[in-house]
Amino acid sequence: MQCELCAPSGLDILYQDEKLYIILVDEPHYPGFCRVIWKEHVKEMSDLDVADCRYLLDWVLRCERALRAIMQPDKINLASLGNVVPHLHWHVIPRFSDDAHFPAPIWASAQRAGKTRSMPDLAAQLRLALTS
Repeated sequence: MQCELCAPSGLDILYQDEKLYIILVDEPHYPGFCRVIWKEHVKEMSDLDVADCRYLLDWVLRCERALRAIMQPDKINLASLGNVVPHLHWHVIPRFSDDAHFPAPIWASAQRAGKTRSMPDLAAQLRLALTS
């Protein structure tokens, strides 16, 4: 089976280096939803050595800080699941109290219709924030 995270195509890459890349997920109801993806195919954080764990978590936190500064969400959700795609990645999701699922995870049943947010220059702002 081909891993979609090992061979990314058509993704909106916000940052990339030799170890990881960060994408903006195309999720219209959740603008700013990012994934921080480890390039090497490993399943779990504990598969990484200590230095790589710290490096990955540093980038997860950089992503969170950028989203907080730009979008000013009510909350940031961090998740590392990998149940569907067993390739180490973190979801970094800005949440607002009026989104469709709040306070539940975005994968739960919707609580309400939810407010739609639009940020036309979001990708450019995030790229700048992540590289500053």
